Amino acid sequence: MKAQRRVQKGFVYGMLILLSILFLAPFFWMISTALKSPEELYQFPPKLLPSTWHFENFSKAWNSQPFNHFLVNSLIVTVMTTIGQIVSSTLVAYGFARFKFKGRDVLFIILLATMMIPWDVTMIPQYMEFNLFGWINTLKALIVPSWFGSAFYIFLLRQFIMSIPKELDEAARMDGANSFQIYYKIYLPLVWPVIVLIAVFNILGSWNDYLGPLIFLNDQSKYTLTLGLAQFKGVHDVDTNGIMAVTFLISIVPLILFFLAQKKIVEGVQSTGLK
Repeated sequence: MKAQRRVQKGFVYGMLILLSILFLAPFFWMISTALKSPEELYQFPPKLLPSTWHFENFSKAWNSQPFNHFLVNSLIVTVMTTIGQIVSSTLVAYGFARFKFKGRDVLFIILLATMMIPWDVTMIPQYMEFNLFGWINTLKALIVPSWFGSAFYIFLLRQFIMSIPKELDEAARMDGANSFQIYYKIYLPLVWPVIVLIAVFNILGSWNDYLGPLIFLNDQSKYTLTLGLAQFKGVHDVDTNGIMAVTFLISIVPLILFFLAQKKIVEGVQSTGLK
């Protein structure tokens, strides 16, 4: 039995290693391409490793565009949208989970139904609305909507809050706490695993968002990193070295975030009762 278990365990680990190599291969190729000289990019058969490691490609690519300014814009959008999603989604989820009012269940069903509407459908009406407000070519178009919550995040938070005993509310009210104090001092600390999950999801989504900035931003001074990356693609040619180099630099933040928060992500998903 022990020998059979060892064989099974070895097979499982072998499959995991093989799948890891398959998933890491594009990332490895991106780094290899970023370090190659322009002459080596189009060699056939292609070389796995560059003959000379051109680390200067990273600085050249980063300085070819105002990426420092793009980085600031991306950080502003990512931080503000994450704060907005956390504040608004937790408040709405708390209301749906703990307050009884007429039409609550109907409103929650309508909220969930909005997840079935693709963003492509609302894109034009949203653009017209933001144009009316004067938000086109400003970061407000990317930040303000997040302060009205997300149906998916509200659903996750509501599921978690519903699993918390209501006796906590009653005990807090007997001590003189109002509804907002119960939300702030009791529920926010308890739903922290889900908040971390929401923060990670939103940071990854905002950091990698390309279509939103492409539609709402026109001036280069307002560009985010994803739009700046698209500048390497010209009409007649593509700066492959630049694309790969900047793509690697941009991907460092999501990679670090994922490795630091992967345990919290699992805890957050498990705490909501989702499989």
